[in-house]
Amino acid sequence: MAGGLIPLDEARERLLGLAAPRPALSLPLDQVTGLTLAEPLLSLRNQPAADLSAMDGYAVRSADMPGPWRVIGESAAGRPFAGTIGPGEAARISTGAMVPRGADCVVVQEDVARDGNSLLLTGDGPATPGAHIRRAGHDFANDALLADAGTAVDARLIALAAMAGHDALTVHRHPRIAILSTGDELVPPGEPAPSPAHIPASNGLMLASMLSALPCELIMPPLLPDDRATIAAALEQHSHADLIVTTGGASVGDHDLIQPALADCDGTVDFWRIAMRPGKPVMVGRLGEAIVLGLPGNPVSAYVTAMLLLLPLVRRMLGYQQLVPATSQAIAGECFPANGPRQDFVRARFRDGALIRLGNQDSGALSALVQADALVVRPAHAAEVGAGDTVDYIALRHQT
Repeated sequence: MAGGLIPLDEARERLLGLAAPRPALSLPLDQVTGLTLAEPLLSLRNQPAADLSAMDGYAVRSADMPGPWRVIGESAAGRPFAGTIGPGEAARISTGAMVPRGADCVVVQEDVARDGNSLLLTGDGPATPGAHIRRAGHDFANDALLADAGTAVDARLIALAAMAGHDALTVHRHPRIAILSTGDELVPPGEPAPSPAHIPASNGLMLASMLSALPCELIMPPLLPDDRATIAAALEQHSHADLIVTTGGASVGDHDLIQPALADCDGTVDFWRIAMRPGKPVMVGRLGEAIVLGLPGNPVSAYVTAMLLLLPLVRRMLGYQQLVPATSQAIAGECFPANGPRQDFVRARFRDGALIRLGNQDSGALSALVQADALVVRPAHAAEVGAGDTVDYIALRHQT
């Protein structure tokens, strides 16, 4: 530890150790996007359930090649031909239609000429039996494992589950998250500030936006003043949530009331203060079954700690396998000086393919955060990096 500060990796491990995937429940397919499977997904049917044509054309017997044939019927998707294809016979067939009994290949329509019910081969035709046929079970068989538990549900998996015969999936439920913004200085966005000492409340909306990419149930009560009893009552009111996120007041100053208010509710503090910049005054505790995550009040600090702690925690609750943001490497476009005892996340921009520091690294500078393409990760006590060397970074937006 550096001066009593907990390294970020240790803090995140301890935080994630407090959580587990939410309980499992069955939800309809139109309600599971973004959740994770709580049990393996098995097929309830063969797909396709029968031999189907992969092309528009004519179903024939390969033994009768190269024709001619007499057309005796049609097989359309959902309306199969009821008869059997005998010697010298063919059935018109559409893509996705069942291959009639007796036929073992499909001649594509571009390779034949039809005159009434007479069919002549004009092209090469199918080379082998089974040509242009999707065999029963070609995609998957009944009782096949389609996805493991822990797989995140997306549009592709929903389509697969529906095709496999499911109308619902067993998933980990949405986490319930309460976001409490505290501070006498805060006013709701858009409302006139009573004095220059007041500022619009931005953190709650920012955190809600960050969480919007994950399936959560968000609870956002009104702004809370710096009043210990009021904060304690709000914590107690939302103790039924899976996670209580506070922003502001997590340190130990005279007006930092999250910790004493938590104690008033019989909550506990697991740890606070992390060796990172921005974002040192982070607090982690418990209140009943709820995890309490106290984030800093400065908006850049709140954003960075939410990215590195809050979002991984919620992904853990959802049962995701990938929890922390990925890091990449890029060329440093300028010198990055040696680092001190805290892990530093430097707001930077790409210029000609290389990363350069933004001039304003203040933890309250939202404009610089918006301008940033990346957070350059500087480990504690890292040596100076020169221009042309490589640095690790976390992308804040895709490069075009």
